[in-house]
Amino acid sequence: MVNPHIDFALVAIISFFLFFIGLVIYLRREDRREGYPLEEEATGRRRSSGGLLFTAQPKTFRLPHGGGTYTAPSGFRDTRELSARRTSRAPGSPLEPIGNPMLAGVGPGAYAERAKRPDVTTHGLPLIVPMRVATDFSVVKGDGDPRGMIVRGTDHQTAGTVSDIWVDRSESIIRYLEVALAGSGDKVLLPMVMTLVDKRKKIVKVDAITGAQFADVPRLSNPDQVTFDEEERITAYYGGGFLYATRSRAEPLL
Repeated sequence: MVNPHIDFALVAIISFFLFFIGLVIYLRREDRREGYPLEEEATGRRRSSGGLLFTAQPKTFRLPHGGGTYTAPSGFRDTRELSARRTSRAPGSPLEPIGNPMLAGVGPGAYAERAKRPDVTTHGLPLIVPMRVATDFSVVKGDGDPRGMIVRGTDHQTAGTVSDIWVDRSESIIRYLEVALAGSGDKVLLPMVMTLVDKRKKIVKVDAITGAQFADVPRLSNPDQVTFDEEERITAYYGGGFLYATRSRAEPLL
């Protein structure tokens, strides 16, 4: 006998709630592939991974363009020693950099461990390269070519000159300027978004760091391409300069 209290609407709403509960469990399992298990800040003790329902089973991903494979969760634990010390013993207290604060990996200069390989186009070519490699790119006439311009830091001191332009082959935009440092001739990358190009004075102004601090910008392992990891560290260095480049920036306003 058919139960008169069960109809299509009731079955549909029950099915929806069962599906929704299953979706929540699935998403909670998947979002724990990286960054888990959590650690207690004060003791470093690892917390419970959440049990069977909230622990994703290891899954191996095949990376494109011969990038190998990546398995997550892998149980990897970052054991790097930070170049910083706590300002107090209380949990949550701020970190104070040790040594060069822009290379300490904390605060605005923090960075993540990323792959030591370059990003690539859909054809497998390095994505971000200098124009000496991407010879099919050129600067639009009348837009101002920064190559040859002087680069000055936030203290108005000369860091070097722009030797080349690094472009994004897919987005067709400038990602970095290559700076040949005065004195040494070493070349470092300068994120385009952190520059102000004065076409009239032929000067590239940088507010993030001083002229002398360009000497410590992380270098490239290959002069014609940049890896994910190098991009992360270079950008973090300039980002850290907005707080640590000068003593006045690191001090409180009041």
